[in-house]
Amino acid sequence: MDTGAPGPAGPGEEGLLIPVRRGAMEPAPHAPSDAAPSMIGGVRAIRAWVDVAIVVVVLVSTNLVAHFTTVWASIAAVPVAAIVLLGMMRARGMAWSELGLSPRHWKRSTVYALASVVAVATVVVVGAVLPATREFFMVDRYATVSGALIAAMVVIPLQTAIPEELAFRGVLHGTLSRASGVRGVFVVGSMLFGLWHVASSLGLTAGKEGLSAIFGSGVLGQIAGIAGAVVATALAGALFTWLRRRSGSLLAPIALHWSLNGAGALAAALAWHLVA
Repeated sequence: MDTGAPGPAGPGEEGLLIPVRRGAMEPAPHAPSDAAPSMIGGVRAIRAWVDVAIVVVVLVSTNLVAHFTTVWASIAAVPVAAIVLLGMMRARGMAWSELGLSPRHWKRSTVYALASVVAVATVVVVGAVLPATREFFMVDRYATVSGALIAAMVVIPLQTAIPEELAFRGVLHGTLSRASGVRGVFVVGSMLFGLWHVASSLGLTAGKEGLSAIFGSGVLGQIAGIAGAVVATALAGALFTWLRRRSGSLLAPIALHWSLNGAGALAAALAWHLVA
């Protein structure tokens, strides 16, 4: 019975079977396009720079409020701004590790923190004791031991070291890392940290015996003091950034920042005591 189904080919019948390639009549698939990944990368880059711009605007506004408004604003502006910036960047998807606040780096960063404090304290104490360098530590507002202690243990860590490191080596560091990589973090971040200290350096030479002796307390001396402060703090910012990257955490730069300012306040009281 003929069922209509093709049977096996007999001798000489191989030529009658015409193979048809599967999908021969189907349209060829489109070649993969790089347009979508490029577009996504472009959006991410724009968003990263928008985040940097937001952080810079907040920092500039905070600096102006802290130095040119009321006393209470000068006390609260920087800590509040640091908390606000931290919350904003977390809301925009920044991880704790990008902000330098991941617990997994705390142990390593503690070692760097302790080493920083010991090194700075040693240099500062020696500088305050030696007659040749003592006058550079004689800051008027730290002439009393009680004032220096309050500044070193309360004001400096809560108003300066911790919030500034959260803002610069935490939030700004994280946004710059996304936008421009390591070079941007060091160059732009350090430059902005130096400029951050312009307002706080007004009248710097008039309040330090050693700087007044070198630059004077006039207008040119003040300009020289501001320029020197910007350069010095920019270099300090680069060092803080290096510590942040090396240790993976904010603990080390916070410790170094506090020790430079706090130990300096205590050394000022020691220097005034030695000449009394």
